[in-house]
Parts: sequence; C-alpha cells; structure tokens
Amino acid sequence: MRFTRSIVPNLFTLVNLFMGFTAIIYIAKDEFDKAALCILIAAIFDMLDGVVARLFKSASEFGVELDSLCDAVSFGVAPAYLLYKVYFFQFNELGILFASFPALAGIVRLARFNVMLSSFEDKKYFTGLAIPSGAFVIIAYVIFYHLRNEVPIAISDYAMFTLSIGTSLLMVSKIKFKNIPRPTPKSFKENPLFFSIFIVGIILCIITKGKFIFPFMLLYIIGSSIIHFIKWIKTTREAADDLEET
Repeated sequence: MRFTRSIVPNLFTLVNLFMGFTAIIYIAKDEFDKAALCILIAAIFDMLDGVVARLFKSASEFGVELDSLCDAVSFGVAPAYLLYKVYFFQFNELGILFASFPALAGIVRLARFNVMLSSFEDKKYFTGLAIPSGAFVIIAYVIFYHLRNEVPIAISDYAMFTLSIGTSLLMVSKIKFKNIPRPTPKSFKENPLFFSIFIVGIILCIITKGKFIFPFMLLYIIGSSIIHFIKWIKTTREAADDLEET
C-alpha cells in the first residue's frame, strides 16, 4: 500500500462516513439528540476534508467520489432514516417511500454535481440545495420543533410531509445556492453582506442552542430562491430584447 498526500483529506472524509454510520445507530436506539450531534460533526469533517485537500494540494477525482459516497450516508440515508423513525413509520410501506425521498434526491444531486464538476476549486454557487444543507433542514426541524411539540398538532402532519418532499425537490432543483463563505478577508471583501449575515446566523444558532438553525436555513433557501428568480427574469428579458433587435 502506497501512502500519498491524499490520505490525510481522505481520512477526514472517512470520519464523515463514520459519524454518519454512528448517527444511524443512535437513531435506531431512539437517541435522536446524539444522532443530530453526529451528523453535525460529519458536516464539520465534510467541510474540512476539502480545505485540507487544497492545503496539501491533493484534490483528486478519487477524493470527490469518496466524498460523495460518504455524504450519501451521513446526509442522505441518516436524515431519511430519522424521518422514518420519528414519524413516517406509522404509514408502513408508504411511510418508507416518503421518508426515503431526501436520500434518493440527495444521491441524485451528488451524482449530478460529480458529472458537472469541471475543477477542484471551491465553488461560489451550487446548483440545487447541497445535501448537507438539506440534512440540516431536516435535522433542525425534527429535533427542535417536531420532537419538542413546538408546532401545532393541526399542521404537524402537513409540516413533516412538506419537509420531506420540499427538501428533496430543492436538492434536485436548478436553483443557485451560494456556498458557505470561508473565514478569510478575501471572502469578506467579495461579499460583505452575505458574510455578515452568515456570521450573525451562526452566533444566533449558538445563542439559541441550535433552535435558530431551522429558521436560518429557511432564510437561506428563500433568499437564494428570490435571487435566482430575479436573475432568471433579467436573463429572460435580455434574451427577448436581443431577439427583438435582430
């Protein structure tokens, strides 16, 4: 076995997978808070493996494929299983189908990302909601709102179905979502408003002990969707103007 520089970021990626697997074990034991913590740790290592790969100049196609396989478990299968365990189990086979949507959509999104990948540079935008972001939406709502009965019973059922279907559709959509800003002066100069909002959001998530994660993710989704729609209208009008001039 030959050891190369790529082994370091790949080990970070495998920690991501291990935490995802551990989360599934905790979900099976109804220890949902521990499972959520494991998925959070998986997300941290998912972010760090790319940083380490660029630092060691060891980014590769193998690393990309390994990262996607690990993400499929940690941010696809684990959140989907959580949905089934806390709510959709009561619908039997139909519940399995609805609970599986985030995993199915997330894996399709990862495959599309890999096919469209043109370089190993950090992307400013993602097409479709990134699968870790989709996992955060699901985990945050289930842990801080559904399990704590923060949502009125009259809309609780609708909320869970909307959560599963909506998150899945967002992941396979063509909406452009801005990437997480890196904690560097360059990142701040490029987009100070987005950077500031992100930092404030992180602080509020910490202050509220995680409860603000779901509203923060909703703000991110709604904001990205509005910006994408405005750009789409602008592009459509410009294309129409060009046709009229010819």
